[in-house]
Amino acid sequence: MPERTTNDVWTVAFSPLSRCIGFPDPSPTQLKPHFSVTAQDPPRPLSEEHRKHCGTPFCCSSFSPDHHNKPLTPSFELPQTSTIMSKQTYNVVVLPGDGIGPEVVEQATRVLELISSKSTTFSINLKSYDFGGCAIDSAGKPLPDDTLAACKEADAILMGSVGGPKWGVGKVRPEQGLLALRKELDLYANIRPCLFPSESLLSHSPLKPEVAKGVSFIVVRELVKGLYFGDRQEANLDDPSSDGAAYDTMVYNKFDVERITKLASYLALQSNPPAPLHSIDKANVLATSRLWRRVVQDTVDSQFASRGITVDHSLVDSASMVMVSNPRKLNGIVLTENMFGDILSDESSVIPGALGLLPSASLSGLPDGKGKCNGLYEPIHGSAPDIAGKGIANPVGTILSAAMLLRYSLNQGELADKVEAAVRKVLDAKDIGGLELRTADLGGKHGSKDVGDQVVAVLESLL
Repeated sequence: MPERTTNDVWTVAFSPLSRCIGFPDPSPTQLKPHFSVTAQDPPRPLSEEHRKHCGTPFCCSSFSPDHHNKPLTPSFELPQTSTIMSKQTYNVVVLPGDGIGPEVVEQATRVLELISSKSTTFSINLKSYDFGGCAIDSAGKPLPDDTLAACKEADAILMGSVGGPKWGVGKVRPEQGLLALRKELDLYANIRPCLFPSESLLSHSPLKPEVAKGVSFIVVRELVKGLYFGDRQEANLDDPSSDGAAYDTMVYNKFDVERITKLASYLALQSNPPAPLHSIDKANVLATSRLWRRVVQDTVDSQFASRGITVDHSLVDSASMVMVSNPRKLNGIVLTENMFGDILSDESSVIPGALGLLPSASLSGLPDGKGKCNGLYEPIHGSAPDIAGKGIANPVGTILSAAMLLRYSLNQGELADKVEAAVRKVLDAKDIGGLELRTADLGGKHGSKDVGDQVVAVLESLL
């Protein structure tokens, strides 16, 4: 293959040996797909005399007896931005789940489908699988084998919600599928932002507007270790000889704490200046928390302090009080272990005033674009069986989860910004130029599809 010139134009010389252009197949359409070819004098069928002379059915030159002995250089311009480049395909598994899950996921997939249809560089392949309670009904378990296999191969997973009273608290429960999926995919980092998608929603917060205004932090929770995954024993209260004891075990090691600290620090570096880290533990009582505090501090000092990252440490009981009394003190990245993160992220979720507003991500790696970072993306709300099928559920949290999917697993930060901007426009009050289109949980009268329609329409204008 000829060398590329400094002007990014390829020049293909003709040689007597090849009797045609210097490629195995002279047709420009057969060149490698990452090149766009424009031929000034494209190959064409030859006359009988020309064919006998050249020994080929095609030639890129007008016929003359000695034309193959001349240094002909018709130019084949190959721009850096190709018009025939093969699109990259991202495979996204969709797990609608139970209750309102299918309704809200439908609106989020419309956003991804629009982006895929408009992109010239990639496409998004969406495929749905049973998961949770509906999978118990169809396959006898909440995480069927085909669902798990698809999730392992996927670039990302978009989920609705799982669970409901139908499946109760029996031996096989929908939530078991979620825990198993986290473990199987090693989704060790849960990311839960706490902010207002629109400042017009401040009045919906249970906190006073002057307390809630400006709140913007991310809870980063270690997700696959700790009490929820340690050894345990259930109490046997039906055996008179049993002592009736139950126990759970919390275990962390240096590796577990170090990798979640690295991910939290990476997120902190996405702000300019870097956002502060607030590490939450119970180091005055728990050995695992003393390990946590030491490793977090050592990791920041050795790898991130020179890049502007700072870290402070708080006890979980103190942090939980600050979160409702002066939450702006936690602006930045709140880093904590599994059980504390479960509680604190749920506490923070009420600050914006509606569970349907907020997204979440659970990641298997660092979202730096240097390698695959499979993730599970879902709204923070539950399955809300009382309103399932009514078309009134708030899809914003799921749509914003799709934005996180674009940002972290597909490395499409600019598109994620546009999705978030479209949501903001739909929610913003009319007096500041918004559409003020909201579901019942935000005091509005619109349904899930109404919100989805407007987000898609605004997003299309931004693409």
